[in-house]
Amino acid sequence: MKQVKIAGVPEHFNLPWHMCIENGEFNEAGIDLQWTDVPEGTGKMCQMLRDNETDIAIILTEGIIKDLTENPHSSIVQIFVKSPLIWGIHVDGKANYNTISDLENTVSAISRLGSGSHLMSIVNAQKNDWETNDIQFEIVNNLDGAIASLSEGKSDYFMWEKYTTKPLVDNGTFKRVGECPTPWPCFVIAVRNEFLNENKSVVRLILDIINATTEEFKQIPSIDRTLATRYHQKLEDIQQWLTQTQWSQKNLDEKTFDKVQNKLSELNIITKKADFNQIVKKT
Repeated sequence: MKQVKIAGVPEHFNLPWHMCIENGEFNEAGIDLQWTDVPEGTGKMCQMLRDNETDIAIILTEGIIKDLTENPHSSIVQIFVKSPLIWGIHVDGKANYNTISDLENTVSAISRLGSGSHLMSIVNAQKNDWETNDIQFEIVNNLDGAIASLSEGKSDYFMWEKYTTKPLVDNGTFKRVGECPTPWPCFVIAVRNEFLNENKSVVRLILDIINATTEEFKQIPSIDRTLATRYHQKLEDIQQWLTQTQWSQKNLDEKTFDKVQNKLSELNIITKKADFNQIVKKT
């Protein structure tokens, strides 16, 4: 049995992985796939890949590309979710902010530097014609840290996946003042280079198994109810999310890779660009 470490956020996007693990599909193929939930998100998973704490990560596209321009420790082997991530822009439930424009020159809570919440704060600032170099950040590690930071007034807004935070909007902990979709596919599958070079056939088998599930995921009977129960969501919210979400079985193409890199460069998030063929690999 080949042991493989994999990491991802504890969110509804990753249910296909958990279903394959729980159904024993990887075990049947001789793979002991050990999943780690990473509530801190992409910045933490980049560090885990760098430090050999995980072999594979289901990770935000912009975050891993930024990290790999600085240190090409891993490779993107496939898109996992090709639809955009809808980032909700949240303030404390009792805050006086009511629109995105109210947040100019305020403090953005982020999970860590290099995380999606960090990078998308800059993308959102540019989208609203704010001065991107003037954004102030407060590192909060995770969603619980953001709740505390906003309620204590240490930061003013927090960007996180819209549906993950919807229960907090419903109960008044957060108020959502706007949304910011990513202008590219949101999640990719990244594999540590050392592991990939030694285990290409294993990685290919893992992708074949997960792709067979994501191709038919929306047709699984009562999958909306399963998701709503498991992730403590309202059924109508999950149904709306399912209509907006598309999984992928293909790899990132060069045009999309360039689009992400060009935007990160334009926003001074990266100082140098990586070669497509160095970062995106076939298995």
